[in-house]
Amino acid sequence: MFFGSIPALVTPFSEGRVAEDTFREFVEWQIAEGSNALVPCGTTGESATLTAGEHRRVIELTVEAANGRVPVIAGCGSNNLVHAMEYLKAAKDGGADAALVVTGYYNRPSQAGLLATFTALSEASALPIVVYNIPARTVVEISVETLAEISNLPNVVAVKDATGKLGRVSAQRLACGDGFVQLSGNDETALGFNAMGGVGCISVTANVAPRLCAEFQAATREARWDDALKLQDRLYPLHMAMFTDASPGPVKYALSRVRPDFPTDLRLPLTQASDASRRAVDAALDHAGLI
Repeated sequence: MFFGSIPALVTPFSEGRVAEDTFREFVEWQIAEGSNALVPCGTTGESATLTAGEHRRVIELTVEAANGRVPVIAGCGSNNLVHAMEYLKAAKDGGADAALVVTGYYNRPSQAGLLATFTALSEASALPIVVYNIPARTVVEISVETLAEISNLPNVVAVKDATGKLGRVSAQRLACGDGFVQLSGNDETALGFNAMGGVGCISVTANVAPRLCAEFQAATREARWDDALKLQDRLYPLHMAMFTDASPGPVKYALSRVRPDFPTDLRLPLTQASDASRRAVDAALDHAGLI
């Protein structure tokens, strides 16, 4: 259902508001450069600082701009079950193709709590669900065994695995079956992830280098591993530079370097990328041949 290079879209702000025209142009560029799907309102989209109305609007903007050319996987996660259900309804009503649902951050639920939560969300909406496992931000990690149970829910179709544990790809294939879609949540390990059975990456770097990331993913999908390795080496410094300061500060700065009209505004508690981070981004963009 989902594969390839899938940018976790940044949300451009101008004068405190979502810059809608800039966002539409950004989505158009992503599709023209070869991105295979789009994720609005994820972590990189600063979903935690969006109002409920802005959240719905960004999903609508993405769906309108994509116009059916690529799937839209809308971020719908919350540590509040009612809010998550409301986001699922908004995503469905807004025309999204699927929902990305993160585990209950801050609450630190048990494995039983995780299973019960995804069961409730599955029952509340027919929208396909991509499970988002990112323990570095949520503290709690979905075990392979729990994911296997969650994957049996009728509309749970995929996982975005940001654990950084490559061995999980094989374990999850065995536990969840070959038909369960595994997407990497980490750009820097996407090569190994795909070699072990993954089929794509929900990517931060693809915001900045969509064509290179799409070419990289196509090379792994077609088993052109030498080509994929060359692209990995070209992109690796950029993957790492994206996290030299609190994300998406470095990402927005990098975008302003390749798309000079792109605003770098963020919402507190996030701040602009530091001077050291900017130097790292500039060096990585130069290494990738993007500036």
